[in-house]
Amino acid sequence: MSIEETLERSGLGRIPGYWDRRYVKNLESLSKPLYAVKAERDVWMTLRDGTRVCADVFRPDADGRFPALLSWSPYGKAIQSMKRGPQPPESLVFDHSLEAGDIDFFVSRGYVFVIPDPRGIGQSEGEFYGIYNPQEHEDAYDVVEWMAASDWCDGGVGMVGYSYFGIVQMLVAAKQPPSLKCIMPLSFTDEYYQHGYYGGVGNTYMSMYWELCPANKPVPWSVKMYLEAELKRRMAERARDPDIALNSYFQKILTTWPPTYHSFYLDYLLHPEEGPFWAQRSVRHVLDKVKVPVFLNSAWSPNGRWVTPLLRTYNSDALAVPKRVNVEDYGELELPYRSMNEECLRWYDLWLKGVDTGLMEEPPIKLNILGSGYRYEREWPLARTSWKKLYLRSFSRLRWEPDAEADITPDAFVHNPPNISSEVQSLTYTSEPLTRPMEFTGPIALHLFASIDAEDANFIVKVHELYPDDSRHYMPCFGALKASHPLVPEQSSPWMPVHDHSKKVPVKPGEVREYHIEINPSGKVFMPGHRIQLEIKAMDPNPAHKTSWTGKVASMGPIPSAASICYRIYRDAARQSHLVMPHIPGTPAENWVQSFE
Repeated sequence: MSIEETLERSGLGRIPGYWDRRYVKNLESLSKPLYAVKAERDVWMTLRDGTRVCADVFRPDADGRFPALLSWSPYGKAIQSMKRGPQPPESLVFDHSLEAGDIDFFVSRGYVFVIPDPRGIGQSEGEFYGIYNPQEHEDAYDVVEWMAASDWCDGGVGMVGYSYFGIVQMLVAAKQPPSLKCIMPLSFTDEYYQHGYYGGVGNTYMSMYWELCPANKPVPWSVKMYLEAELKRRMAERARDPDIALNSYFQKILTTWPPTYHSFYLDYLLHPEEGPFWAQRSVRHVLDKVKVPVFLNSAWSPNGRWVTPLLRTYNSDALAVPKRVNVEDYGELELPYRSMNEECLRWYDLWLKGVDTGLMEEPPIKLNILGSGYRYEREWPLARTSWKKLYLRSFSRLRWEPDAEADITPDAFVHNPPNISSEVQSLTYTSEPLTRPMEFTGPIALHLFASIDAEDANFIVKVHELYPDDSRHYMPCFGALKASHPLVPEQSSPWMPVHDHSKKVPVKPGEVREYHIEINPSGKVFMPGHRIQLEIKAMDPNPAHKTSWTGKVASMGPIPSAASICYRIYRDAARQSHLVMPHIPGTPAENWVQSFE
C-alpha cells in the first residue's frame, strides 16, 4: 500500500514513522475528522462532598452520544485551549503546563474532551492541597462518573494528557471509577518521592509548581497530616537544617504562617525521606488496584526520572491488565502536546469504540533507539544484554580493563558551599574513542569506591557522549545518591541498585565505602570515534544562574550541602570503581519497525 493510500484510508495528515506496516490494519475504520468542535465553557458539577468544580467541555457539534476523554491537572483549564500555534522551548511564551492534549484532533474525530479546574484551582471551589494530593484522586473519580452520566457521553471514559496529566491517570485508575475504560499516560512515574528526591537528593525542580498551578486557596497537605503545634515544630526544625538554613527562599516558605505561601514546596521540604506523604502520591503501592488497559509512554529525557519507572511498572506482576510501553525521543518538543496523537487515537479507538487497528498484535515494548530508529522488544532489561564494565582509572581515564595495581592514591575534589562559591568542582573520566558502533540500551549503574570527610553528602553523576571534536553531548543519563541512604542488597542487581530512602545512616567520615548509584537508562548507539565520559560532582546548577538576577532557586537543581566536603575517589585493583553499561551486541532484523515509508 502506498503512503498516499494509507493516508487516505486513515484520514490522518501523516503516518508516524513508528507505525509498522506488518501490524497496522483496518485504517479505514480509524476515527475520521468529521465533526466541528462545540465549546461549552464554565460548566459546573458537584463533587460528593458538595464542592463545586468548573470545567470546559469540548464536544462534537452533532447530535448523539460519544466516548469522552478526561484531561486532569491543576494547571488551569483556561489556558489549555489557547490558540497561538505550537510553541517550542525557545519561545518567550513557551509554557510547560500546556499539556492537556490536542482538543481539536480528538473532538473532530468523535470524542468529548473535558478539562476541569480541580478543587481550589482557577474558578473551582474548595482548597488546593498540592500536586497529586489524595483528594484529587477521589475528585477525578467523581468527574469521570459525571461525564459518563452526561447526555453527550455514551458511558465510556478514557484519560488523556502529558506529564502531570499522564502521571495522575494511574492514581485515578487505582480508585476504579466504573466508567473509566482505559488510560494512556504520556510521561509517567510510579514513585513520586524519587521524582522529587532522586536518589534521596533534594531538588528545586519541585519549586516550579507554584507558578504552574493557579490555586485560589492553596493549603499544604501537611495541615491534614499534623496538628498545628506539630506542624509548627516540623517547620522550625526543617528551617534549622544547615542545607536549608542557608537559603532565603526556603526560609520564606518555612517561616510564613498560616502556611499558604508556596504550599506544595512546604510539603516537599517537610518530607525529605520516603514515607506516607509520598506513598499517597505513588501508584506503585496500589498497582494491583488498576484494572483498565494501560499504555505507558515516556522519553529518553535529560532530566531523567521517567524511563525506569515506566519499565518497572510494566514489569510488575501487580499490573495484570492489557499493557503496552513506548519510549521515544521527544526531540523538538512543542506544546500544546501533539507528537503522539496518532498512536493515542489507535488506543482510544480500540478501548472506547471497539476499532481494532492491530495495536495489541504488536510486541509489547517499542523503543526509539537514538541514532537508529524504532524497534520492538519483549522484556526489560533486554535478555541479550552484555553487561560491560568501564573502569575508572588514573589520569581521568575510563577503560574496559581495571587497574592492575593496588593502593594507588585516590582522585579528589572539594565541594564548596553555595554561599562562598558558585564554581562546581568535579572529576571526569573519559574512554578511548570507540572503534566500531556500540549500542547501549538499558539501565546504567555506577559502583564507586569513595570516602567523604562528612556524615553525609550528595553524589551527582552524569554520563556524556564526546564527539570527535571534543564537544559534549549530554545523554539522558543522570544519577544521584544521598550518601547516608543505605543500599538494600536483596532488592538490588549490579545494574539496578535499590536504596532505603526512608532513613539516614550517617557515614563515618574518612571511611572508604562502595556507593551503588542508579543512573537513568540509555537507549543510544555510539558511533566510531566517539567517547564515553563520566562526570562526578556534588552540585549541578543550571548555568543560567550566573546571568540571572532573579529566580535563583529555580536554577539551583540539586540542593547543595552547606558544608565544605572533600570527596576522594578510589580506582585501583583492590577498589575497582566502575560503570555498568548495557551493551547490546546485536538485534534481529525483525525487531526493527518497518515503516510505511
